[in-house]
Amino acid sequence: MRDQNLRRPLESRKFKSALAALAGSVARSTEKGDRRETLIPGLSLFRRERPTQPVSGMYVSGICLAVQGAKRVLLGKESYVYGARRFLITSVDIPSIAQIIRATSQKPYLGLRLKFDLHEISQLMADKDLPPPLAQPPSRGLATGEITLPLLAAFQRLIDLLAEPQDIPILAPIIQREIFYRLLVGDQGAHLRQMATVGSRSHRIAQAIDWLKGNFARPFRVDDLASQANMSKTTFHRHFRAVTAMSPLQYQKRWRLNEAKRLMLTERFDAATAALKVGYESASQFSREYARLFGAPPLRDIMNSRQLPMARSSR
Repeated sequence: MRDQNLRRPLESRKFKSALAALAGSVARSTEKGDRRETLIPGLSLFRRERPTQPVSGMYVSGICLAVQGAKRVLLGKESYVYGARRFLITSVDIPSIAQIIRATSQKPYLGLRLKFDLHEISQLMADKDLPPPLAQPPSRGLATGEITLPLLAAFQRLIDLLAEPQDIPILAPIIQREIFYRLLVGDQGAHLRQMATVGSRSHRIAQAIDWLKGNFARPFRVDDLASQANMSKTTFHRHFRAVTAMSPLQYQKRWRLNEAKRLMLTERFDAATAALKVGYESASQFSREYARLFGAPPLRDIMNSRQLPMARSSR
């Protein structure tokens, strides 16, 4: 017992030191902007110097860390907060509302995201002979878990590769595989194994979500989607809501509106063209639903969004 009590402060100091080192690496890599898409496939870095208002957007399948500061994600009526001790895991691409809740110019919010490769995770489960998850109803597509020292160390080695880009093609996949392994054997391992197990109800819901993402501009019948998932309409609807906290039609609408915003913001589409591109036949309906989700009509919202980077760069 005495040895255990002595180890705890040492482990805490090691953890804080590793977290500070990782925060320093992210800070150096984001000195020139709020977001950096790195040369490592699937790895993005983030920096914000002040708290933000809640913003609607898409969380892609992956793991998110806030190595300095904290962030809150809202899904339906549920709130998920992650920071120095907790990571956020997203098992499917899911529309949600995010808000940075702790950040200052002296101690900015510093975060990272690594996208999942469910095929790689499935292969890893087979290679390591990890037990399949127990048969159970699908769980939420968002969850938080405990950050461990080995997980921090793996992310540190991954980010260190940015200084040696010639090594990324060989070493990055090896380190990413280690990260996936750490997650599979951690406190959210069962959650991830459930989503990555081919044929599980969670995996079938994930496939339905992939279909919706690829066909968001097309009308569809829930009966057809349920049939593809080999479920009754009632069962499919219940499991889909369990994962996403919304119905398939609500999911499609949120995806359409977020895609329309991306088209207007990054590809300079006007509102009418963006609305048609994502499947809206009525411009007035598009404007109403857009304002309901983003808090302002399309033109005003996009103008406000384009001013934000200018305001930040002038500080």
